[in-house]
Amino acid sequence: MRAMLSETPGGPESLKLVELPSKPLGKGQVRVAVRAAGVNFPDTLIIQDKYQFKPPRPFAPGHEIAGDITEVGEGAGNYKVGDRVIGMVGHGGYATEAIVDLGSLLPMPTNMSYDDGAAFTMTYGTSYYALKQRSSYKPGETLLVTGASGGVGLTAVELGALMGLKVIAAVGSDEKMEICKKYGATMFVNYAKEKMRDKVKELTGGNGADIIYDAVGGDAFDESIRCIAWYGRLLVVGFAAGRIPSLPANLALLKSCDVRGVFYGAWRGREPAEARQNFDELLAWYAEGKLKPHISMRFPLEKSAEAMNALLSRKATGKVVLTVA
Repeated sequence: MRAMLSETPGGPESLKLVELPSKPLGKGQVRVAVRAAGVNFPDTLIIQDKYQFKPPRPFAPGHEIAGDITEVGEGAGNYKVGDRVIGMVGHGGYATEAIVDLGSLLPMPTNMSYDDGAAFTMTYGTSYYALKQRSSYKPGETLLVTGASGGVGLTAVELGALMGLKVIAAVGSDEKMEICKKYGATMFVNYAKEKMRDKVKELTGGNGADIIYDAVGGDAFDESIRCIAWYGRLLVVGFAAGRIPSLPANLALLKSCDVRGVFYGAWRGREPAEARQNFDELLAWYAEGKLKPHISMRFPLEKSAEAMNALLSRKATGKVVLTVA
């Protein structure tokens, strides 16, 4: 097998394409021939030792894969060789094969491509957990999404619209507004041209946004807490801007608002049955044509560094995918 390994902490260029022997299967595991792998912001952190989890080196990054089962271990349930599956592996996805635990497998809908399968779990899983379990949403409320054309941002736009929310997409260009419009946003902020807090208040008649989905952090968080509605809920999803913001407690007091953390990976580990129910609902929506990942860039496995840099430079919208075989 081939894999893009992280042997020492560093940026995307530190990854090396290496030939490795296949690992033996354990109980409750299957071997998957990887056809596509999703590229996510946490992948860029984990190779720098800046993520919440630090796998022992050497390791390949890559949280999510799609492919075909080539071998089934003892106690692997009803899965069989040839099944098309999605694997949530945490790390190890940037490779030609992966070993996946039974609890981290999902069957792919018959109408789902490998690319869509590899682009699905991290972003839709995060956004659905944020909106369904953490936001206390009510249909008709206003949802503001920062970094709305990015990987998790665009799924928050799409799911928010599907769940009956009025979506404001905050982006950095008019071109990105058009993408968000296709995914269900009806109001927009171009924070390259206008101050987000002022525009959101204008769009909401001075009330502010009921729910704010912030995966950007930094200045976007600072603006978000200043345009939140009374009893609003600010969802802290991540810090793509690089700066982890601080919250002036008086602002939370003045709006009687909540600031709620969204640590999807830890929740999935603590609540596997509820997480699986979420995926059953998401995959059903995909099968019905109600969800469609936006994949803006594809790279072969050996160009993993370019794929990561496309994500970091914000040249990509939606998802970036590695095509493996």
